[in-house]
Amino acid sequence: MSKNNDIPSTPSKIRLDKWLWAARFYRTRSLAKQAIESGRVHYGGSRVKSSKEITVGDELTIRQGSATAMTEKTVTVEALTAQRGDATAAQVLYSETTESEERRAYFAEQRKLANLARPDNKPNKKERRDLHRFKNSRD
Repeated sequence: MSKNNDIPSTPSKIRLDKWLWAARFYRTRSLAKQAIESGRVHYGGSRVKSSKEITVGDELTIRQGSATAMTEKTVTVEALTAQRGDATAAQVLYSETTESEERRAYFAEQRKLANLARPDNKPNKKERRDLHRFKNSRD
């Protein structure tokens, strides 16, 4: 801490895995490190190591989620901190680009539309028999 006004000093550079953890993209630093090593986090369009030091203004591409619901965010680093705070404090650390927000909204809408094609309930025994008869009659 600095001696004037007891405001914590902000670092000029910070490790990428620490920042991802502090910005609440991942629950632990080890999960952030695994994501970086597996190629889910890109800096300037290329893969990086977890020890890469980032500064304010850098652009990161972060892929999160499972294979079926993978989301990709492009964020700009707005502030640096090594301490993990609450969600409102974490939102101050980055800003998502408008193209990234539009792309995520588009893919979310596509996932919703894909789920509309599914029936509301499973077929009962009689309906299953009818389906089997129909499929076997076509062969």
